[in-house]
Amino acid sequence: MAVTTSKLLWCTIRYKKETGNWWVKENSDPKHYDPDGLGILDPYQFPWVLDMMDPLREYGLSNEILEAAFVPFQVHSIDKDEVVRLARVAEHILDSEEQLFALPNIKDGDKGSYADFLEHIMRLRVKLINDTIKLEQKLTVEDVDEQLSELRNQAMIEGRDIHPFEEITDILEFVPAGHEVPGEDDDEDKPSRAVSAEEEIGDLPEVEDDEKLDKEFEGKLKWDEDEERPEESEEGEEGGNSGRRR
Repeated sequence: MAVTTSKLLWCTIRYKKETGNWWVKENSDPKHYDPDGLGILDPYQFPWVLDMMDPLREYGLSNEILEAAFVPFQVHSIDKDEVVRLARVAEHILDSEEQLFALPNIKDGDKGSYADFLEHIMRLRVKLINDTIKLEQKLTVEDVDEQLSELRNQAMIEGRDIHPFEEITDILEFVPAGHEVPGEDDDEDKPSRAVSAEEEIGDLPEVEDDEKLDKEFEGKLKWDEDEERPEESEEGEEGGNSGRRR
């Protein structure tokens, strides 16, 4: 299999106070990563998501699927308009001790790594619920996907983009109406998230031009993009085609 160099080497992001999230403004590979409505997990949200997924580990949570689902970025610079320039890093996002942003890997759309990740955690969440809550009829992945699709459709009607943090936590916090999962932590125990670019990122050098940034990082980011994604080994309910939706 041929070793290729990814075109996704940098992106610029902006913090929107009205949504409380970071959104992609531009990137070096808009063909595969359309910036329109594309959100990114910040260095506070990603660890929060990891903590939320801890209960799923005994049900077969795959680190390989998790790592493949996100492209790691680190702050490179910031301009006067609080548009932050991120540079892609080659290290594994789960092994790094740096504060990294995590961009959903949507390169292959509904058949890609991020879609696989959403289906994976939805399947495991269903297993957890069926194992901890006595329901008259076992919950299925299709049931959860149908209910979450209603939320996505409502957001579409409102003209609102779904941020990946919201998309992921909707799955990790899903509980059938009228029930609760015993032993889950309260919201007060969850880590806080970034408030603004100025408060959390601080002063950084002036933004360098895109061509220089491409040359600086393209040599560090060679890997086999044709490598097959890990197959999901868990048995259980089928279905739940959960790609990136708006």
